[in-house]
Amino acid sequence: MFGPFLKSAVRIGLQGVQVSESVKIFEVGLRDGLQHEPRRLSLADKIKFAERLVAAGVRELELGAFVRRDQVPQMADSDRFFSAIQAGRLELRSARAWCLVPNRIGLERALRVGARNFALFTAATDTFAEKNLGMSIRKSLQEFRLVLVRAKEELGSNFKVRGYVSTAFGCPFEGKVAAKKALRVVRAMAELPVDQISIGDTIGVADPRSVVELLEPVLRDYGPDKIAVHFHDTRGTALANSLRAIDLGVRVIDSSVGGLGGCPFAPGASGNLATEDLIYMLNGMGLKTGIDLDALSDLSILLAKKLKRPMTSRYAQAYMHAKTG
Repeated sequence: MFGPFLKSAVRIGLQGVQVSESVKIFEVGLRDGLQHEPRRLSLADKIKFAERLVAAGVRELELGAFVRRDQVPQMADSDRFFSAIQAGRLELRSARAWCLVPNRIGLERALRVGARNFALFTAATDTFAEKNLGMSIRKSLQEFRLVLVRAKEELGSNFKVRGYVSTAFGCPFEGKVAAKKALRVVRAMAELPVDQISIGDTIGVADPRSVVELLEPVLRDYGPDKIAVHFHDTRGTALANSLRAIDLGVRVIDSSVGGLGGCPFAPGASGNLATEDLIYMLNGMGLKTGIDLDALSDLSILLAKKLKRPMTSRYAQAYMHAKTG
């Protein structure tokens, strides 16, 4: 009775995946992770944690957001964080520092402190876009065009841009999001000169089947080089969804050290996919990330102490228990 199902389940995550391949981790812990924390880290701590992420092998880090300080107070020091990079107080080596900019005002702040890698975000539902950005999807995309024009005026071609499409599977206000609806927004984002599009499950409602329904046409249209995925683990499906995305060809996955995260504009949304859990799974599959899992887990333990709460990463918890006996 269960034979065909079991054979299909075993194939998931193995088809088309070569052992020698690598998966790039896009670390969002110091932005998307910390923005929802009630306890704020000092700038000195953020710099120290960024340095340890880089030392562990992380090469793509989201470090701040140039948003309204009253709405996301945890990101209020983003200007000083990026100024620390410019001043040499934070050594990134070959890693790239990214920042979130919602509009031209945010971009101008980012430009003043030397930022060169920008993330723009919209949503697959107008209600979420309105509550998060204060504008509709259509207006947000119009704003992004102006943001990109301004960035090019200032920096020429010396910058990178990724676009987020949040609530691509479900919205806290509008409920389930059909793949066709999310696909329309992804295609509209792709019309902008963005280097990469990250497709987000903001409230953690996606499952492997819905991942296939959305990613198959996206990857067919744009190929794996342009696409990343961003899964929250609210219902415990983030790893399964990541595995399915890898099986489909995706090779860039957003994750957060310790499983930090949530969304201040999405009631009930819990943490991001934990970077440690993702790397443990990828290591077991023979896929390379270039990140030292033990070093990352040690950082999770320090974060737990600073934030005065346990990390949600299962691997980090097991690592800590094994280390302390």
